[in-house]
Amino acid sequence: MKIKSKILIIAGSDSSGGAGIQADIKTVTSLGSYAMTAITAVTSQNTTGVSSIVSIPAKDISKQIEFTSNDIRPDAIKIGMLHSPPVINSVINSLNKIKIRKIILDPVMVAKGGAKLIDKKSIQILKNTLIKKVSLITPNIPEAEILSNTKILTIEDMILAANKLLSLGVKNILVKGGHLQSKLVTDIFLNKNEIVKFHSKRYNTKNTHGTGCTLSSAIATFYSCGKTLKKSCEMAINYVNHAISSGPNFGKGHGPINHLNTFTIKKKIKWKML
Repeated sequence: MKIKSKILIIAGSDSSGGAGIQADIKTVTSLGSYAMTAITAVTSQNTTGVSSIVSIPAKDISKQIEFTSNDIRPDAIKIGMLHSPPVINSVINSLNKIKIRKIILDPVMVAKGGAKLIDKKSIQILKNTLIKKVSLITPNIPEAEILSNTKILTIEDMILAANKLLSLGVKNILVKGGHLQSKLVTDIFLNKNEIVKFHSKRYNTKNTHGTGCTLSSAIATFYSCGKTLKKSCEMAINYVNHAISSGPNFGKGHGPINHLNTFTIKKKIKWKML
């Protein structure tokens, strides 16, 4: 398979492999692109929760971003967990230097098990600066509520919150509707020119660890290959739905999804001992 594009992922590590950098790499690779990383934090976690978070020094995060990009220029960037003001500011400074146009931001704030991954000051920097610099943000409902100061109980509330974020300078938004109590899952793509609703089947499973990371990385990958943002969102949602429906059922808590759902092995591989 020929590599389609190059993606730089700026995010935290998940030791269980279901979310974070690990999920991002699996997603980008399974969709045929080349993944590079700048790790912002190292977490000790599993499907039941987060035990600890160790921050990577801001200067080392910048060094990862700039040193990597100066050699292998990314076609797109996906940003995930940014948990402190120094980390966010270092990422912003590096983005200003490397000048990549296609950037997807997943504003990670809370882990699937409920652990907070970001502080209040960091949220303010995200709102005041970073969300204006990226091509698309992909908040779930709790994240959209925090960013827009809006309680979301309906699809209409999702649109209201998204419009508030547009007024803050966001260019494009995909509000993920998985937290709404409804038969179907409705995700809403919105900018100043259009509102598009994507309806998906709701799967009766607790194994959805890393869906947000996976979705944003898939969007970045499709977008880097020349698809429009709207089409990239549609294709990424479809990829995630297949990953949920074919999940491996690992762990005692919120288990991972199947990032390899794009692969079909048609013949047996014979191993030869050397």
